[in-house]
Amino acid sequence: MEKIAILGSTGSVGISTLKVLDKLKGYKLDCLTAYANLKLLVKQANRYRPSFLGIAKEEDYRVLIGGLKYKPKNVFFGEEGLKNLCRLKSFRAVVIAIVGYPALIPLIEAIKNNKKIILANKESLVCAGKIVMDLLKKYNSQLIPVDSEHNAIFQCLKRGDSAKIKRIILTASGGPLRNVKMQQLENITPSQALAHPRWRMGKKISIDSATLMNKGFEVIEAMHLFGVPLNKIEVLIHPQAIIHSMVEFIDGSILAQLGVADMRLPIQYALSFPERFPSSVSSLDFSQVSKLEFALPDINKFPCLSIAYEVAKRGGTYPCALNAADEELVRAYLEKKIKLTDIPKIIKKVLSRHKSIKNPKLTDILNTDKITRELTKKLIRKEKE
Repeated sequence: MEKIAILGSTGSVGISTLKVLDKLKGYKLDCLTAYANLKLLVKQANRYRPSFLGIAKEEDYRVLIGGLKYKPKNVFFGEEGLKNLCRLKSFRAVVIAIVGYPALIPLIEAIKNNKKIILANKESLVCAGKIVMDLLKKYNSQLIPVDSEHNAIFQCLKRGDSAKIKRIILTASGGPLRNVKMQQLENITPSQALAHPRWRMGKKISIDSATLMNKGFEVIEAMHLFGVPLNKIEVLIHPQAIIHSMVEFIDGSILAQLGVADMRLPIQYALSFPERFPSSVSSLDFSQVSKLEFALPDINKFPCLSIAYEVAKRGGTYPCALNAADEELVRAYLEKKIKLTDIPKIIKKVLSRHKSIKNPKLTDILNTDKITRELTKKLIRKEKE
């Protein structure tokens, strides 16, 4: 039995991972962590009885323990607790399904402790891609992406030499606002932006999908994961979400990974790699596929994608600043403090004031994140005045 930890077990990816593990033999849950959803964490813990648990706030300890029907070996608290948890030798594999920037530090700690990493977080690579990839080489750790697009590319590259890549094509469904007119975006409500037509996801990634910022982040992530330059990564809108991404090689051959839009598929592949096992996910019925559509993204309507490309070109601490600003702006939008169209507008203001560090160290990344969030919050307040 391979012992496994899930960091962020109450989010959409964490819940999907548990569904996969219910059907996949050979794994035992050794650790579960959550940020705020204590009720669900207690329910998960009582079902799977992991040895270790992690929560964000120490003051929630009594609530957590009071709901448990067993006694765990240890409960970890906050960022320092996640670091200590990743140092444990009791489990070999760790699913990092923490939302946003907070995944960076536990990811680095997991790499240093030679864990098999199943990564369902793109922001850590957006913020510190070179640092993360250098550490993977240094500690000879394995990282397998769970994002459907990057998992698709990963699978395609198992059939070909990455040095022979002509281009990577990241597909995007276009999100819930694909057919909304540009002049209507200003009045889009959070509930409308959250209504993704193909995927069931958390609020942050759903809003990023609506603005296409998520696809911009995926471009930056792909650069680091697969070692390809920016000019070899393209984005295509594919509303059916059947082809999850494609790789074209220098001879003109194109490999694509297809499947139903269900996160259990890439999660199971990442867990079982290099093996493949039967899945409970329904097969793709080609007789029901009437057409496959493709179109170039409208960067005038969705400027976040072009902003991400420009930031990727600039490098340094610009991607970290972009992520920090976006996280604060998405939070403000969900709280109805700003409009959807304010997100790219304020991001541009933030980036115009950013003083980038060309070859940042981890301390530079942490400092950039802090400073950028403070500036973004200030601009949000100003926007409301």
